[in-house]
Amino acid sequence: MAAAAGAGAGAAAGAGAAETAAGTEAATETAAGTEAATETAAGIEVATETAAGIGVATETAAGTAAEDAAAAGAETVTDAAAATASDDSVAEPTAASGDSMEESTAASADSVADGAAPASGAAVEDGPAPAPGATEADEPFRIVAVTSCPTGIAHTYMAAESLENAGRAAGDVEVVVETQGSAGFTRLDPAVIAAADGVIFAHDVPVRDKDRFAGKPTVDVGVKAGINRPAELISEVRGKAERREITAGSAPGTPVERTGESGEGYGSKLRKWLMSGVSYMVPFVAAGGLLIALGFAIGGYKVNKAPSVMDHFMWLQADSWGALFFQIGGVAFGFLVPVLAGYIAYGMADRPGLVPGFVGGAISLTINAGFLGGLAAGLIAGGVVLGIQRVKIPAALRGIMPVVVIPLISAAIVGFLMFVVIGKPIASAQKGMTDWLNGLTGTNAVLLGALLGLMMCFDLGGPVNKVAYTFATAGIAVANPSDSAMKIMAAVMAAGMVPPLAMALATTVRGKLFTPTERENGKAAWVLGASFISEGAIPFAAADPLRVIPSSMVGGAVTGALSMTFGATLRAPHGGIFVVPLIGNPFLYLIAIAAGVCATTTLVVVLKGLRRTPDGGATTEASGDPTPVTADTKEPVAA
Repeated sequence: MAAAAGAGAGAAAGAGAAETAAGTEAATETAAGTEAATETAAGIEVATETAAGIGVATETAAGTAAEDAAAAGAETVTDAAAATASDDSVAEPTAASGDSMEESTAASADSVADGAAPASGAAVEDGPAPAPGATEADEPFRIVAVTSCPTGIAHTYMAAESLENAGRAAGDVEVVVETQGSAGFTRLDPAVIAAADGVIFAHDVPVRDKDRFAGKPTVDVGVKAGINRPAELISEVRGKAERREITAGSAPGTPVERTGESGEGYGSKLRKWLMSGVSYMVPFVAAGGLLIALGFAIGGYKVNKAPSVMDHFMWLQADSWGALFFQIGGVAFGFLVPVLAGYIAYGMADRPGLVPGFVGGAISLTINAGFLGGLAAGLIAGGVVLGIQRVKIPAALRGIMPVVVIPLISAAIVGFLMFVVIGKPIASAQKGMTDWLNGLTGTNAVLLGALLGLMMCFDLGGPVNKVAYTFATAGIAVANPSDSAMKIMAAVMAAGMVPPLAMALATTVRGKLFTPTERENGKAAWVLGASFISEGAIPFAAADPLRVIPSSMVGGAVTGALSMTFGATLRAPHGGIFVVPLIGNPFLYLIAIAAGVCATTTLVVVLKGLRRTPDGGATTEASGDPTPVTADTKEPVAA
């Protein structure tokens, strides 16, 4: 019995040892299976990389072998778990674990196939994950710009177009422009301004509501810079943005002090004060002058003697309509000098300058001081207001200063000076100038016409051009202008039409001398020139100033001299060929314009055709590119 029991115990011990050994072997096989599963994932990843062209064929074979090993390992794990466990409840979790492992392996394979390696402990999201260090596509550099010029007709919109084209050419720049022209302006969306990276002001008169753009990197230049060098302005504002150079949160000072770069001299400020007044005056000149001219065209030369249309107006009579237009135009002209004076003062002293400026301008008309009196009244009014504003005022009176005190004191001082002190001398000077103009005949008239023609074509709408134009419009800014004043107006408008018409003709007869862009501009120049918009020649002058500007001045001088010689007259201050019916001696007037256009065209074509490369070769006309090219490097060189 004891022996039997010992034998039974030994058998049991042997069986237990065998089972323990089997369990150990099963555990070993389980670990091997786990390692095989790990190798399976590696194999799947390698196989996926191979399919993407990253792995190599040998790694693919290794992956396949690992998959086979994984299958064998999985079977071993299942057998081992069944042999070790005595309860079915142990096998079920094991099977579940195996299923979970297979699902995890499949998910891992899908993730690898999608090109994203799942992070440890993180959920795998749909779609590709960004590569480490990757960034979003660069957004464009956003610029908002404001353009304005004294007349608000041509320079304003040409500068806007130039800036927009330069932004498109840069590729990664968006430019949105607010044009503050004579027809008014639409303010930029505040959201657009807030999102902007930089600001460009290209203007010759104060920017309205300039404080909207505070806190942004800003480039502030004249309007012609916006036309001639837009790419440089864009580069400059980008540089300021990189250096984080921003404008102050508020913009103190007068409208002119808020215009352009700081530190300007008084000469520059004086020019801008005057241009501020002219910019507001020109619409009154155009409206009043055209209405008066239309009245003469409809009602005849005696329309200025017609009774008031309030007392006598016949709906079906042309004379009544002529008188109506003439009298409306006369009323519009009555605002010309007060508006000039008022907005000169506004440019100097902001809104407080308007009241004394308008009062001084009205007094100038009353004492027959005319245009010169308006200039003086505006400058005096602005100076008086600036002087009053420098006086220290008790806090209790500051609230009524802009409404009561400043208008009262400044209007009284300006009125006293205009009536008693300087009014009579200015009126005498105005009369002397008018008499001199009326006495111009023969050679003197021709020379004056040539001089005005040179001025009109010197800067194509710039300050010199505006001086000549303002001089002419001042002469006809009365209900009954003199014959000499109307001749001067005709000469000025004729000369101003020459440059764009000549450039348009030159691009037509010798297009190979001009770039494709210039030839396109030439098509628009026909309309601009016919409408008396000298700025239509600016793109040509900017590209080749040494040939275009002198040629234009020669043609303008020829036209101005011939217009005065032929005795052509003009009552309208604007309109180009569209007011030819209102011109005295219209046929000879058109001949004068044609002569100047032909002279300018000939000179431009000859000068451009004479260009040579440094080695003496000719320009590449066939390509349409006027820029000379050297034979060695084939690189453009300066003409």
